[in-house]
Parts: sequence; C-alpha cells; structure tokens
Amino acid sequence: MKFKKAFFIKLLIIAAVGVAGLIALLARRQAPAQDTRLKVVTSGYVAFAVAREIGGDKINLSMLLPANAEPHSFEPTPGTIIAVHSAGVFIYVSPQLEPWVKDILPSVRPGAAVVEAASGAAPSKDPHIWMDFDNMRPFARSVSAALSGQDPANRAFFEERLALFLKELDELDAEYSRVLSACQTREMVHIGHLAFGNLAARYRLHLTALAGTSHDGEHSVRKLAGVIKQVRQSGVKYVFTEEEIAQNLAATVARETGAQVLPLYTVEHVSRQDVAAHTTYAQFMHRNLTNLARGLQCKA
Repeated sequence: MKFKKAFFIKLLIIAAVGVAGLIALLARRQAPAQDTRLKVVTSGYVAFAVAREIGGDKINLSMLLPANAEPHSFEPTPGTIIAVHSAGVFIYVSPQLEPWVKDILPSVRPGAAVVEAASGAAPSKDPHIWMDFDNMRPFARSVSAALSGQDPANRAFFEERLALFLKELDELDAEYSRVLSACQTREMVHIGHLAFGNLAARYRLHLTALAGTSHDGEHSVRKLAGVIKQVRQSGVKYVFTEEEIAQNLAATVARETGAQVLPLYTVEHVSRQDVAAHTTYAQFMHRNLTNLARGLQCKA
C-alpha cells in the first residue's frame, strides 16, 4: 500500500511539474504584466506568519493549508505540487509535524531555497517548536537568510525586518517570564492535543493534555475520566482548550468539575477570520498569555 502511494505521488509530481511548465509558458505569452516579487510558499500558518513578518511587501507569499485545515494529516493535491514547484523559497516546520511534506519536496525546483524550521530548534518530543521563543529566533534567521539568498537586492530590507521581529520575540519572552513567575497554580490542564509542551517546559508549568501531539490522538473515555479526576483533586478553577478543537470535551470537563474553559491558540489550526485579519504570531501569543494569566491566576 505504501509502495502504491509513493508511486502515485511520484507520478503526480511528474504530471504536476509538466503542467506547471505549460502554465508558466502560457502565462509568459498571454500576460502583459507579472508579479516579479520573490515567490514564497509555506506549509502552514506558522511559517506563513514568520515569512510575512520578514518578507513584508517584497515577497509574493502564499500558504498550502487552507483555513481550519489540519497540518498533521493534510493530503497534497496537484495544485499543492504546482505551487511548491513555482516557488523560489519553500518553508515548512518539520517532517514530524507535517509528514506529508516529504512527498512534495521532490517537486521543489533546482536553485530554490528550502527552510525547515525545526532544523534549528532544541530537541523535543513536542513538534510544536514555535511555542518556545528560543526556537523562533533561529527559524526567523533562516527565513531571512533564504529570502536574502534568493533576492539579494532586498537583503537590507529583510535584515531590518528580521531585527524588528527578533526584538518582538525578546519582548514576548520577557513578558511571559514576568507574568508567569507569580501564579497561584502551575497546573495547566489542556483539553486538546499536546501542543503546548515546549511552552510549559520553558516557563515551568505542569501540563496535562488530553491527547498526544496530533489532533488525531484518541480521546478515550478513560483519558477523559482521568483528566476530570485530576481537575477535581487539584482544585484548578480553569481548564484550557484549543480555539477550534475539542469544544464538546472541554464542556464536559467544565460540567463535571465546575471549572471554567479558556481558549489557547496553537497558531497551526487557524480560523478563517484570523487568516483574513492577518493575525500575527505575536498577537496569537499575546492572546495565550492573557488567558494563561487568568487561568493560572497570576498576579501580574
């Protein structure tokens, strides 16, 4: 079955690349004016948000995953392969987070730059590396270097934007450290998948998550009962859930324990509203800090 799928993907790449070449040829013949900016394609919203911060209006930026899509189990299409083949820079997080990326990497055209965010991240069982600001810094530098390599004329612009983004990360990190240093509880109960392990480890929170590192994790009755028991025993007044996921499960925990539910934002499963509003990485992380401070009953 795996052989058949791999063979099919290879055929799809060959066909899609051929179609991409034909489309490009027709576009050159028919279109009087084209967008000459560097074309950058990202896997999902995390990479998209970072590329937008650094590339600004100097790049032609697009994202493979549509709004509300699940990054762990996305299925590439011929359009996906054509988009990647036409890009000067392709940015993704990791094969662990996005296993489907390995199937489309052969479609990257020769000379294009590929950035893997996790290549500069600290080792972790949690693939959501962007929840630790120390991982975001090398990621951002890699994006800036890739953009500058493909578009050296705008190197100064990219480096200036990178400096501003790194400063923003430093400010976020300092604010998280300050706010989460004085809380009544450090018990972070998350009714969702294990997306906040890196954040919890960085700020010395004790995280309990209902599922594993993917949205496809099993939400068994036994696991749910265990979480309800823990909430009752620990006396926590708030539990957290993901902005678009596990709402019914969180409501069950709230009903059984009396705890209130607060949303956290993974920055990977993004609503149509946030995509349309161009919500930034920093804005998502500020939302998370506001709700963590309330849920953990922090003083500041």
